[in-house]
Amino acid sequence: MDDIAEELRRFLLAEFLPGESAANLRDDTPLRTGGILDSVSTLKLVSFVEQRFAIEVEAHEAGVEHFDRIADIAALIRRKQGR
Repeated sequence: MDDIAEELRRFLLAEFLPGESAANLRDDTPLRTGGILDSVSTLKLVSFVEQRFAIEVEAHEAGVEHFDRIADIAALIRRKQGR
């Protein structure tokens, strides 16, 4: 199991989906286009990602292309960390 994806899942569940089962938040669940995240919650997620994974997310990287699914966010983090 991907540790980055799991950390993202835990954060999303705690911050934006309290009480939701982790099984219902898959790596391919649409977060922004599915209505789970709005612009403010996306900024909160970007801030968490930058602090937790010691990376800098550029403004263009915070768009739907990279921040709509856990799998996309985890891939961005791995690229930024050189993995």
